[in-house]
Amino acid sequence: MAGTATGADTAAVPVPVAVYGAYGHTGRFVVAELAARGYRPVLSGRDAAKLTALADTTGHEARPAGTDDPEALDRALAGTTAVINCAGPFAATTAPVIDAALRAGIPYLDVAAELEANLDTFAHYAERAREAEAVVVPAMAFFGGLGDLLVTAAMGDWTRADEAHIAYGLSNWHPTEGTRRSGAVSRERRGAHRLRYSAGAWERRTDTAPTVRWDFPEPMGPRQVLTEFTMADVVTVTDHLDIRDVHTHMAADAARDIASPETPAPTAADGSGRSDQTFLVDVIVRSGGEERRLTAEGRDIYAVTAPLVVEALDRVLTGRVRAVGAASAGRIFDAPDFLAALAPHITLRPAA
Repeated sequence: MAGTATGADTAAVPVPVAVYGAYGHTGRFVVAELAARGYRPVLSGRDAAKLTALADTTGHEARPAGTDDPEALDRALAGTTAVINCAGPFAATTAPVIDAALRAGIPYLDVAAELEANLDTFAHYAERAREAEAVVVPAMAFFGGLGDLLVTAAMGDWTRADEAHIAYGLSNWHPTEGTRRSGAVSRERRGAHRLRYSAGAWERRTDTAPTVRWDFPEPMGPRQVLTEFTMADVVTVTDHLDIRDVHTHMAADAARDIASPETPAPTAADGSGRSDQTFLVDVIVRSGGEERRLTAEGRDIYAVTAPLVVEALDRVLTGRVRAVGAASAGRIFDAPDFLAALAPHITLRPAA
């Protein structure tokens, strides 16, 4: 059974998994998903009061630890089999938590959407993680992991492609507090520039990303998108696929939502805590005049991150991986099989 360890004379024992930033919006979904799949979440993070409150509600163990306290992080991860980092801004948390995971000899996964934080993870930990035969999976979330899996699956037997496009059709985007903080950190790091991946290299640009029409499949249909709205998917896709141009595009109304300080945080619309937000991710890859397309539909980009990262964790812990080191979802997992496992949460269909 997933999430349990068994012995000849013992009952199944839930496997402990540390969740750093467990009390955050996405962290709570991850904690609930772990418990539902038979794991034992170990709650950790920087705010002891919030951890205690969550522990009182869920009955799970709480282990406070600041990112500036390596010994506390070591205690937080002691005896766990893996750590999932849900604490943004990830520019401040990825390195300390990855370092602690490497010291503990356990896999590390995160749900970082910050472009720069993910670039840093690959730049700084690719060699270290490979030498340690450790598993480090960044951006295992709606932004980063899902798009990478979709592009990888759409590529199929192609070994290279000329271009890949990932278009996000969101009904709205009510950002969490964590999303706003992470976005502020990313903007501060980029300054007046935006990033684009073209002709096999990263470009720093100062022009305004254009708005164009994108013909999403029904029921969404044609919508205006802010094109070259570069997200973590571009980092994860280019980590392992030979594609000359990789671009992500955001529905213009959702981009306006995230940009406005007046947009409220997401609110629960059902007992699981999911909002009523819906999404359609439309992926197109082109090579030599041929085109392949794959779409994914679902509800609540924050909530769907939980089954994405917990499915990844389960595959890592059961040895269903294709690589070690710092690796994106499409490189380390069997993309079509992984996407099929998400059927309760995501509807896939090739576009006509």
